[in-house]
Amino acid sequence: MFIVKHPLAWLAPLALVAHSVAAEPFTLRSADIAHGEFMSKAQEFAGFGCNGANRSPQLSWSGAPAGTQAFAVFAYDPDAPTGSGWWHWQLVNIPSTVTSLPSGAGDAEQPRAPKGSQHTRNDYGVAGFGGACPPEGHGAHRYQFTVFALSQPLELPAGASAALTGYMVKAHALGSASLEALYKR
Repeated sequence: MFIVKHPLAWLAPLALVAHSVAAEPFTLRSADIAHGEFMSKAQEFAGFGCNGANRSPQLSWSGAPAGTQAFAVFAYDPDAPTGSGWWHWQLVNIPSTVTSLPSGAGDAEQPRAPKGSQHTRNDYGVAGFGGACPPEGHGAHRYQFTVFALSQPLELPAGASAALTGYMVKAHALGSASLEALYKR
């Protein structure tokens, strides 16, 4: 026999169900790239023997955790033959009111990134997006695009390395969402 000791005790299970239904997962989408699919020449680097358009893909996200004060977007190739992968893009301090980046927002010379955001130096040695350029015949590389929800905007020194930027982002991350595209030459 089930005995209710508090007249409102039946509300607790309903509150848990309502919370799980209402909580939207943190997700990342793109109109230009798809998870598990090959990227186009538009996302290939222009240099190092590659001749693509070097255009960062459109990205949009939803379901950021409560308390998000800023976002960061990373693009990383874990398959680069360097021993430590390859950082293609790090854009930090995206305002918490922004939930998408247009195609080409990674061009540090053009005003397409959100006001207040900051491009850091990629492994090509320049600020902004540096597209895919795996060695010819090296097979398909994975390109991990991740948006991080941050508990606060970051204070990074000028010329911060990708490792320092990654450390600071992960230290203040409330959550993340990723999609992984492919590329080969």
